[in-house]
Amino acid sequence: MSLDPARRGAAVAALTAALLVPLAACGNGDADSDRGAEATPSASGAAAADLTVLAAASLTDVFKAAGAAYEESHPGTKITFSFAGSQELAAQVKQGAPADALVTADTATMDGLRADTGTPEIIARNRLVIATAEGNPDEVDDLKDLADPGLKVVLAAPEVPVGRYSKRILDAQKISVKPVSQEPNVRAVLSKVELGEADAGLVYKTDAATAPEKVDAVEIPDAQNAIAEYPAATLKASKNAEAAAAFVAWLSSPEAQKILRDAGFQQP
Repeated sequence: MSLDPARRGAAVAALTAALLVPLAACGNGDADSDRGAEATPSASGAAAADLTVLAAASLTDVFKAAGAAYEESHPGTKITFSFAGSQELAAQVKQGAPADALVTADTATMDGLRADTGTPEIIARNRLVIATAEGNPDEVDDLKDLADPGLKVVLAAPEVPVGRYSKRILDAQKISVKPVSQEPNVRAVLSKVELGEADAGLVYKTDAATAPEKVDAVEIPDAQNAIAEYPAATLKASKNAEAAAAFVAWLSSPEAQKILRDAGFQQP
């Protein structure tokens, strides 16, 4: 039986609408899929991303461990560290090096980058020791011994945080030291002592602890010592702002603080 024109038109319209519903649903699914590909949420709820973190040289070993722990608990996030003296890191930031977060070994360097960073948070503290060859063959007992002209002492350059701390504590004790070299970061100072190119050097306690079979650490009394503070902050130029903020916040978490503490860092 044939339909009259009015009923035939209504039937065609109903069939067309029925066919369009599943097509529209498929189209919405594709759009959602595309948005998900841009930023996949990690287990913590923050967007996963490939992050580049500029970090002070004294954080080399502990941050490698921290980075591995963070990646494990935040699937899809990969962290690449760039370690150097804090003054070198600051220069990289000012030159526009692509990075997402920054951790320095002093607040002065971070304060000089206020226009380039988010609000910094102190994540750890450290202190200085005198690093000597294993067994301390020159019998270095305290800071005054570093003034011995027969002792080859190496220090970090004064623009390096550990170099500034070293100068501060030596000046406070009115001790004059003529270093055989001034290095660009604390790891370079430690390396000179490890290789026997220097008899002693001022380094962070945590750095001396990374080479227990090659160097001894002579403790410096609290009254004569300096406390290094490590601020962490996101970089405003980051293209992964949410993921960078999540990592910086994690550095103050119990999990991260335990990793830092186990490496010899003091809690903030």
